[in-house]
Amino acid sequence: MNIDDSPRKNEKIAVIGLGFVGLPLSVMLAEKGGNVTGVDLDQSKVTKLQNSKSYIGDISDNAIKKVIDSGHFHATTNFDEIKEVDCIIICVPTPLTEQKTPDLRFIISAGMEIQKRLQKGQLIILESSTFPGTTKEVLLPILEKSGLHVGIDFFLANSPERIDPGNTQFLVEEIPKVIGGITNKCKEKALSFYQNIYEKVVPVSSTEAAELTKLLENTFRFVNISFINEMAILCDQLKVNIWEVIGAAASKPYGYTPFYPGPGIGGHCIPVDPLYLQWKIQQIGTNSEFITLSDRTNQKMIDYIVSRTDELIKPKHSLSTAKILIYGITYKKDVADTRDSSALKIIKQLKQKGASVRYHDPYIPSIYIGQDLFTNTDLTKDMLSEMDCVLILTDHSVIPLDKILNHASLVFDTRNVTKGHHGTSRVIRLGEGDDL
Repeated sequence: MNIDDSPRKNEKIAVIGLGFVGLPLSVMLAEKGGNVTGVDLDQSKVTKLQNSKSYIGDISDNAIKKVIDSGHFHATTNFDEIKEVDCIIICVPTPLTEQKTPDLRFIISAGMEIQKRLQKGQLIILESSTFPGTTKEVLLPILEKSGLHVGIDFFLANSPERIDPGNTQFLVEEIPKVIGGITNKCKEKALSFYQNIYEKVVPVSSTEAAELTKLLENTFRFVNISFINEMAILCDQLKVNIWEVIGAAASKPYGYTPFYPGPGIGGHCIPVDPLYLQWKIQQIGTNSEFITLSDRTNQKMIDYIVSRTDELIKPKHSLSTAKILIYGITYKKDVADTRDSSALKIIKQLKQKGASVRYHDPYIPSIYIGQDLFTNTDLTKDMLSEMDCVLILTDHSVIPLDKILNHASLVFDTRNVTKGHHGTSRVIRLGEGDDL
């Protein structure tokens, strides 16, 4: 859509938080003609954007340059600019504490910054993933300290983000938008705002329903991925190929959705959102056994990958003397994101057991894991031949399989990426029940 033809032309919008959700949303809104102010406290991010440089793989430098040159987007660390906008969208992180409880400090901080500058008529939308009740019980009281009244002087809604980093199948505006308001007027305002942006909007009765929608989506995935990971472990023991079984089950045209095993669940949403839900329901005196078991199974998978690697390199080596190369440390393919990546936890365990560990990932030049700094290792023929095991944890599209399979002595593939490929390596795939 050309900016001049946009139905949202000249509407003033602020997006607070320019991460994996906020930046794609800002660019999309600017492309549709909104005058977007992106606010982030990270000066390095703001400086990059001001220089038309993107730090997110899904957004190109050229896309940033176009919306800046059009005058429809600019980035700042100055919250005072939100006083001039019609709509404020909150896209800040919602991590877990070390105790695996919700950490709402970024939502609270954003709310306090908005409250000090809140203007009559403004629409505030929380998109950050969080537990049911956050919008009404946490954010609303902060905003009402301004002396303004919700549904009358300002409007507050929840519309959970559905950004999927690395997904090229759907544009942001093609993903239906769920919307719930504190009052009916709040919902109407949010619907009016979003209906000209997204191809489909899905109104729900409350902000709690909107918040729970996101948690249901990701808890569904959390439980099913954890289940299929457990099945992969069982298939190793049964000596049945899990990948063959999944393919056969997927031939059924109804009643089955295929999920695929891997080294564990990572990313910001899937391993986090269910624990937000678990915390909330524990506050009302109940519990989800599915979430508890799935969380335990996810950790079990990480432990299993380490123990399975130990089994595979014996009797030649123990982990205390082994050289291990990890291919892929991001939590999913083709995305430069290591948030809660199981690969980092696997590397940490391998190191604790004495292994010499290197990694190769085209998206991550260096990374701290605990106190240890790791740098990306070149995949040379000599380096591959020196390794006791190449452990594939992320199936990036650019993985040089031929080189790995022709020069590594042992490959442990947790993603089934080596299926159909041949070389001189001994290849063991997760869930295939291969003999050691």
